[in-house]
Amino acid sequence: MKIGIDIGGSHVAVGLINQMGRIICKSEISIGNKINENDFPLELINIIIEQIELVLEKSKKSITDISLIGIAVPGMVSPKKIIKTENLHVKDFPIVKEINKYYNIPIKLRNDAKCAALAEKEYGSLKKAKDAIFLTIGTGIGGAVFLNGELLVPQKYEGFEIGHMTIEKKGLQCNCGRKGCFEKYASMKALKEKIARKLEREKISGKEIEDLIQNQKLVKIVDEYIDDLSIGISSLINIFEPEVISIGGSFAYYEKTLLTKLKARLEKEEIFNKENMPKIVVAKLKNDAGIIGSVLN
Repeated sequence: MKIGIDIGGSHVAVGLINQMGRIICKSEISIGNKINENDFPLELINIIIEQIELVLEKSKKSITDISLIGIAVPGMVSPKKIIKTENLHVKDFPIVKEINKYYNIPIKLRNDAKCAALAEKEYGSLKKAKDAIFLTIGTGIGGAVFLNGELLVPQKYEGFEIGHMTIEKKGLQCNCGRKGCFEKYASMKALKEKIARKLEREKISGKEIEDLIQNQKLVKIVDEYIDDLSIGISSLINIFEPEVISIGGSFAYYEKTLLTKLKARLEKEEIFNKENMPKIVVAKLKNDAGIIGSVLN
């Protein structure tokens, strides 16, 4: 048995995973505004330990039954520490060392988009593809690329920070320090913030998005969002010429609305190899992909 941990911009999810790659017990908690930014790293450890213990208790297992803990984290990581994750405001944090204080078992740390991509390649929407792109669209945008069936991995860090490619010169300020980053325009967080401003509300929940997308007052906002998303994706298509692009994160829950609009918009883009447009799909494993992929090789 293995334990997979997915740390997102707004949640922590922990799952117990069997040998078939299936989650047999899961616990998830929102961390939105619950942690002070200055206390975040160590408070995060407390939350992770609490969730692990909860999963073990629910499944009637002991930590001695666990052979590996996998951790999926947004941003740049090394095998032992979080180098930096902009949306969590964490830098140089030895997360593996901190968790090993509680559990003296092997721990694997990887970028969350790469984890989700590996899970989709092994069990989900990318299983049959040789050349593919995986995008996770939620609080930010992450990604991974497969060529000839192999995940592209640079020598030093895992790279491919797709969310931080520039799509608008002198555009919106991003947490990374650059301006005009893809995720500032095309993340689900960006869409929710635009809708909230239009409706003069403090925030919009994920459950409300499906209905609000149909609101005639919001047509322009949704169309602009799809335009920005298609700009980034069409650039990726031109560079990598994938067979399939799979989209995960919270975007994957709006297949009938946002994905349909995105496909129609991409058909209008000036893409070099228009004769071989990739298939655009949503992640089969949805938000469980990061948990499952965190324990894969």
